[in-house]
Amino acid sequence: MMLVPRRNFNIMDDLFDDPFFSISESKLMKTDIKEHDDKYELIIDLPGFDKNDIKMNIEDGYLVINAKTDINNDEKDRKGKFIRKERYYGECSRKYYIGNNISEDDIKASFKNGTLEIDIPKKEENQNTEKKYIEIN
Repeated sequence: MMLVPRRNFNIMDDLFDDPFFSISESKLMKTDIKEHDDKYELIIDLPGFDKNDIKMNIEDGYLVINAKTDINNDEKDRKGKFIRKERYYGECSRKYYIGNNISEDDIKASFKNGTLEIDIPKKEENQNTEKKYIEIN
């Protein structure tokens, strides 16, 4: 009599299914970046967010994107008890380095069907190759 059920047992498959070996990555703000001749295009997935939930600004050469959604907005007219919730509620943020020569006026953005599209023009960095020396008194 066998107490352990038979199954195809492969220790290597079981070992690499362990969460230790999986890549820890966020499911939020998945981003594709395309390079064009004159610009970069960022395509960011933000399902479940509204256009008014998204704020963008530039800080120290980084484009900072914050998105926030509130759980209370969705539950106002609902009756019943949740057994499982998998949709995301909260705040997420991500930074993209764009350089110091890009301003807020240079960036164009649109949001449609849960996808944020951002166009960032290509601009050359101000590379002053002239050496400057500090005067010694």
